[in-house]
Amino acid sequence: MNKNECSCCEGELVWNSNNKAGKDSYQCQVCNLTFNQLAFCPDCKWQAEKIQACGAVSYFCPNCNELKSKSRITFQYQKNGA
Repeated sequence: MNKNECSCCEGELVWNSNNKAGKDSYQCQVCNLTFNQLAFCPDCKWQAEKIQACGAVSYFCPNCNELKSKSRITFQYQKNGA
């Protein structure tokens, strides 16, 4: 799933500001399920690590050993507890 929608009901996912775990968490407005946002390298498809500094966000691919632009990253949503 690449779009910002729930895999169960296709409702819109919105950012969960109450998340205390420090991860990008999103909640479905229709069925109330919570999802984690995962980032993947556009070149090798490995999971990328989010790097935040001074308000800027970049992603690092451990497989390519390179920084990747946020505009090139592929995002997927994984249901919490899955």
